[in-house]
Amino acid sequence: MNAIPLRDDNIFYPESDGQPMGETELHRDEIVYLIEAFRERFETETDVHVSGNLFFYYRQGDPKAVVCPDVMVIPGIPPGQRRTYKLWEEKKVPSLVVEVTSDSTIQEDLTRKKACYERLGVEEYFLHDPLAEALSPPIQGFRLAAGRYQKISPEADGSLVSRTTGVTLRMEGERIRLVETATGRPLRRIHELRAEIARLRDELEHRRTG
Repeated sequence: MNAIPLRDDNIFYPESDGQPMGETELHRDEIVYLIEAFRERFETETDVHVSGNLFFYYRQGDPKAVVCPDVMVIPGIPPGQRRTYKLWEEKKVPSLVVEVTSDSTIQEDLTRKKACYERLGVEEYFLHDPLAEALSPPIQGFRLAAGRYQKISPEADGSLVSRTTGVTLRMEGERIRLVETATGRPLRRIHELRAEIARLRDELEHRRTG
């Protein structure tokens, strides 16, 4: 009797590993900011997906072939909610990945994850250590050259330029800041956006009341 081929829809690809996320509030805030800032950068684009903390399955039929980037930018596919990211369905590799690293994750970020992203063809890979305990300087990056990661040379102020996204990553104190490279426009945090909205409302109210 011939064996019946196992269809992919019979394979379970978990959406979570059931483990709690154990990060500092600073690490969490930096991840949230990076995701939202990249989304702001590409808010007018219809074919760029920005995500993070999402299971990324890269080999069909093998649920163990998975990685979970903190932040990833994927050109060539529309934005929108996804429960997991399956490479064989989307057919697009991220152009950029950022890992917000720490003492407890730096070894994996610099070994297993780095090798995985290099093999998959992720063009740019950045590491950010907000507590500056595991990395010095606290932002470092790698770019593919002939299929291998080469370290990105920092600018004079220590910032790093992402060619794939048109964004410059720099430190402001212990916080990271993304800036549009071409215009110098900073990509804002949620509280900065709220303050700007409040200022505009006050200005409109002042004009209305004379």
